[in-house]
Amino acid sequence: MVRSFHHIFFLKKPKKYEDGNPLSIYLRITVDGQRAEFATGREIDSATWESRHNSKRKTEKLRDLEDYLQALEQKLYEAHQALIRDNKVITAETLKNRFTGAGNKPRMLVPIFQKHNDEIKALVPQEFSPGTLERYKTCLAHTQGFLKYKYNTSDIDIRNINHEVIMDYDFYLRSVRKCSNNTVAKYIKNFKKIIRICIANGWLDKDPFVNYKVKLKEVERGFLSEQELNAILNKEFIAPRLNQVRDIFLFSCFTGLAYSDVKKMSY
Repeated sequence: MVRSFHHIFFLKKPKKYEDGNPLSIYLRITVDGQRAEFATGREIDSATWESRHNSKRKTEKLRDLEDYLQALEQKLYEAHQALIRDNKVITAETLKNRFTGAGNKPRMLVPIFQKHNDEIKALVPQEFSPGTLERYKTCLAHTQGFLKYKYNTSDIDIRNINHEVIMDYDFYLRSVRKCSNNTVAKYIKNFKKIIRICIANGWLDKDPFVNYKVKLKEVERGFLSEQELNAILNKEFIAPRLNQVRDIFLFSCFTGLAYSDVKKMSY
């Protein structure tokens, strides 16, 4: 929905104002009753400001100021049109940000990824397992390695992440890191979560994963025969530690428990 806006230039006194000093000229934007304001970078005394609408008393300095304020008005209308063109939600704040360029500040991938990992760490073990945290930490390390390998940089503006970057990252994991298809799929899934965070916050307009697909391949897992298990069972090691490792391994085989589950067990 296209929203119209209103604007006004006004004078604003600083906190420690002394009589006789010039006042700052501010621009206030109003959209649906919500306001946003900022300094124009110009100052003027109140008497001269009041006389600006009197054509007979306009000095060259005042005419220059009028031209400057008109240029700001034109820039504000252009910012409004840009929001409409980009199908953005128009509020006083978004219009102000587009006008001032605050929305153009680059957001880098690594700090966003690291913040996500820090939040995961804070929720271990209540909501996430240590293994989940390790997977995201490894994914971040692979991402940084990819950026260094492909672009010789330590970070990237998230707005520069497109389909080509995703495909290059996929190829890097398979070729340089020697990851299997299913491992690549899991790392890419973790990376995609970070991109979804960026999209949800309005930092990205498009999803670079739209045309990317990777499927998990069914893996035929091997198993030991009864004869092989008996061979391990009857094997005696000199070191007591190795005998214990053997027993734990056999325990996993007979119970079907993964190593990570056995590791969590206590007496």
